[in-house]
Amino acid sequence: MHGERELHWDGLINGRELGGLPVRGGRVRRGAVVRSGNPAFLRAAGWDALLAHGVRTVVDLTGGTEDGADRAARPAELTTLRLPLDDPAATAFRAEWGGPLSCTPLHYPAFAARFPGALAEAVRAVASAAPGGVLVHCGSGRDRTGLVVLVLLGLLGASAEVIAADHALSHEPLRRVAAARGRADDAPEIRRLLAERGTSTVELVRAVLGPGDLAARLELPGTDVDALRRRMCESTVDTPFLHG
Repeated sequence: MHGERELHWDGLINGRELGGLPVRGGRVRRGAVVRSGNPAFLRAAGWDALLAHGVRTVVDLTGGTEDGADRAARPAELTTLRLPLDDPAATAFRAEWGGPLSCTPLHYPAFAARFPGALAEAVRAVASAAPGGVLVHCGSGRDRTGLVVLVLLGLLGASAEVIAADHALSHEPLRRVAAARGRADDAPEIRRLLAERGTSTVELVRAVLGPGDLAARLELPGTDVDALRRRMCESTVDTPFLHG
């Protein structure tokens, strides 16, 4: 399944399909939502592959400046929505959860509790995007992207184990990127930080999903979740989705 979901577009960092992942009542539909690092590194052939895959909307969680200009012209057919997940004004949060912790799932529960509106905005961007596939990305495609994908999949009823396993798939491609750039792999440090705090990615995902209704905590109406499900899901049952 992992190999089938990997995306090898020219210049793409840490790209993969969410299609095929199990959610409540079915699976994620192939081509609906993909995740990656910043597509600014795509070459012309990479942009062509992205269009051939059906992507027509890009949700940029970086704000659009941290990795510089696109290396090749971004196709005119694409709509790019810039929804920076980090708030520079949130200095207290950044002081507590910045640095190495921001590159781990350790900050996910605190972020979801502190900034539900930012996550809801990202969900709405995906759910209400124009026809075609949606690419969600940050810089590396693991940390900010991982949190938004966690929420997308959680709202569709994916288990914490499925979400955590998908999150873990980012480590190997990012190890390769780090090696190519002469940097150390950060996965061992992430594992150390999680172990030091006596937790795991699956437990942190479970904390975000939490007891009760995730949509309610994000102040997302049922219509938004239904729209998300229509966009993303390949249903295997003919029963309505129950929120919560």
